[in-house]
Amino acid sequence: MHKKLLEAEPYPPSEDTFFLADYIKNVNGKSALDVGTGSGYLANILATSFSFVVATDLSFNVLKKRSYPTLNSVCCNGADALNYKFELVICNLPYLSTDEIIDVSTDGGKEGLEIPMKIINSVKSRLIPGGKLVYVTSSLSNFKKLIDYTELQGFKVSIVAKKKLFFEELIIIEAKKLLS
Repeated sequence: MHKKLLEAEPYPPSEDTFFLADYIKNVNGKSALDVGTGSGYLANILATSFSFVVATDLSFNVLKKRSYPTLNSVCCNGADALNYKFELVICNLPYLSTDEIIDVSTDGGKEGLEIPMKIINSVKSRLIPGGKLVYVTSSLSNFKKLIDYTELQGFKVSIVAKKKLFFEELIIIEAKKLLS
C-alpha cells in the first residue's frame, strides 16, 4: 500500500464540504452513503436525517482519526466493498486537475477526471433506480466532460448549485439514476 495513504490524515471540512453540507442538510430518507468521508462531517449530517448511513474512505487511518465518527464505516475504494443499494450517495470528489495523484483527498488526476470517473463507476450500481448521486466539482476541472460521463453512466444530470470563490467556482451536481 502506498505510504502516503497509510499516513493520510482526515481531510478537514473546508469551503467545498460546507457548500455540499448546506445542500444536503434538509434531505432525508432511509439510506445514504458518503464516499470519501474524510473527517466524517457530511456523513454526520446525513445521520441526522437518514435511518441508515454508511461512510467509506480509502484510508483506514483517516477512518480511525475522523473528527465526526459515524456508526457504519468501511475502508474501501469508493463503494466497491458494499453490496447495498442506497437512495442517496454523496461525494466531495477529489477534483483538482493534476498530472499525478499525490493526495487522494484532493487530486483528481488528468483534467480532474480520473478519480471522479472511478468513483462514479463504483457507486452507480449502489443506487436504487431513481436514487441520487450528489457530488461537488470545480471550474478548475473539466466539469463539463464529467457531466457528460455521468450521463453516459445512466444518470439524468443537473447542476443544482454554484458558488463563486476567489480562484474557482464550486459546482454541485445532482445525478438521478435512470430507471433501468
